[in-house]
Amino acid sequence: MFKKILIANRGEIALRVIRTCREMGIKTVAVYSSADSDSLHVRFADEAVCIGPAASTGSYLNIPNIIAAAEITNSDAIHPGYGFLAENSNFSRICAENNIKFIGASPEQIDKMGDKATAKKTMKEADVPCIPGSEGLLESYEEALSIAKDAGFPVMLKATAGGGGKGMRAVWKEEDLKKSWDSARQEAKAAFGNDGMYLEKLIEEPRHIEIQVIGDQFGKACHLSERDCSIQRRHQKLTEETPSPFMTDELRTAMGDAAVKAAEYIKYEGAGTVEFLVDKHRNFYFMEMNTRIQVEHPITEQVIDYDLIREQIKVAAGIPILGINYEPQLHSIECRINAEDPYNNFMPSPGKITTFHAPGGHGVRLDTHCYAGYVIPPFYDSMIAKLITTARTREEAIDKMKRALDEFVVEGVKTTISFHRQLMDNQDYIDGNYTTAFMESFDLQ
Repeated sequence: MFKKILIANRGEIALRVIRTCREMGIKTVAVYSSADSDSLHVRFADEAVCIGPAASTGSYLNIPNIIAAAEITNSDAIHPGYGFLAENSNFSRICAENNIKFIGASPEQIDKMGDKATAKKTMKEADVPCIPGSEGLLESYEEALSIAKDAGFPVMLKATAGGGGKGMRAVWKEEDLKKSWDSARQEAKAAFGNDGMYLEKLIEEPRHIEIQVIGDQFGKACHLSERDCSIQRRHQKLTEETPSPFMTDELRTAMGDAAVKAAEYIKYEGAGTVEFLVDKHRNFYFMEMNTRIQVEHPITEQVIDYDLIREQIKVAAGIPILGINYEPQLHSIECRINAEDPYNNFMPSPGKITTFHAPGGHGVRLDTHCYAGYVIPPFYDSMIAKLITTARTREEAIDKMKRALDEFVVEGVKTTISFHRQLMDNQDYIDGNYTTAFMESFDLQ
């Protein structure tokens, strides 16, 4: 087992990793930018190293500085968390070259699944259901038009290096394809330096349902059931739950088997998530694989009593998994609390938190790095907390979330607490009647 792990991340996920490491008797090293010197992950780690200025390019994305911090602290492993370098195959490769264990996927696995077009090709080889569309990157607009006609409109153009909805365009009729093709490529080039595009059939009334998987170093994988992530705004998840109110036993078995097949085909190591789009007829199609821990992993932990970070560390240390699939025994909901103004187009709201009162009680979990007096920097993602409620039924989990949101007090900055509280009263949400288009008709009061 590792003696010391450096966490190459910040905020609540860094603190989350530190907690499990402490329970396992493993020393921790926090790295931080000059803007994060007062963050709780810096305070709770055994050691802390400043790796650069506020801008992430000079700190949390600065591979030489992170490797140097690991070497001077004699860390024998690095946990990347999520975001930043978590799915960077070059970082995984450099860790190995410096005899530091990267707690995550190998460079080859990240390369196979990190690029969406390559991932789709790999999954077709593994006989995992995929959305009809281009086999790989599109060579030209003419090729895009031909494939779109074969698949049938509507179609979706997607940037192969995309994320956060950038470089994506829904095209409902043939005459709109050329304009969407040009604008999507321009946006992708500006955002990612890569204007590679692929095209898929647009799945109508889709649910975004993902399957959590764990794979070990011996080629064995298992799944830990699903999470429904369909409540999104501009392709950014707002709240998640497990089990999905749309799920059936038959669908869970089929999707779970497909996810395990995908993981074992690439001999996946670590925690990962196979993400699917599910249409209104419960046909499911592979969308992408996240080769890292997910923001929403706590709800899976809550419903099957399973520490995913501990399992990540054990797998990285060469310990085999049990190899059994899990089904949720409870119901859990996560609300992502962002420092944003929901009444002003969700504009980020950095600044000093003057009052911070955390909710508590049975079945309430709060993952956060914030406290009264903490200054939220403007340089990073605006998520400041994850509020999770767990109960025997979905109805009870929603009622518990309402109560917890009412208790949660954050003053000094704008937050999305009020949005989530209204969501919990929405009848369509209560009925489980939602798709990825839910927010398009949500009327924030």
